[in-house]
Amino acid sequence: MDLPFDPETIDPDEYGEKQATLAMDHEAAIEHVRSVCTDVGFGIPVEFSPSDLLNEKVDADRDPYYVLGACNPAVADEALDQTLRIGGLFPCNVVVWEVEPGRQRVYHLSIMKIAHRLGIAPDDEAWRDIVDRTGALVDELFERLDTVDAGE
Repeated sequence: MDLPFDPETIDPDEYGEKQATLAMDHEAAIEHVRSVCTDVGFGIPVEFSPSDLLNEKVDADRDPYYVLGACNPAVADEALDQTLRIGGLFPCNVVVWEVEPGRQRVYHLSIMKIAHRLGIAPDDEAWRDIVDRTGALVDELFERLDTVDAGE
């Protein structure tokens, strides 16, 4: 499949990529990320461990990997008013995976920016406001995560 653009030339800020490394064990990192998400205004309506599932179902031998489905209901409601197709990207996932014992990577992509880039969302002031507000929440989330010893 050919992409209509070269992914190597896209600035990660254009799709809202954020990363942090936490110096703690996997379970503590999940709890910490969940707590900070709640503190900044995200609920976590969905969460699961793909590594546990795959290790059980297909004997994958995966290192710890966990997905927290973050959602700010007010913003999600506004986004659905703008485009029902955004639901195909819900929720805003924050992923935690073990880089090595005692070091966890926290990763996020902006579904609002991706929806806009793919043409799923409108190119108007209302959508830019949604992108800005969710971006501010995610920025605050990662600023607070960075206050933990990142070990880098």
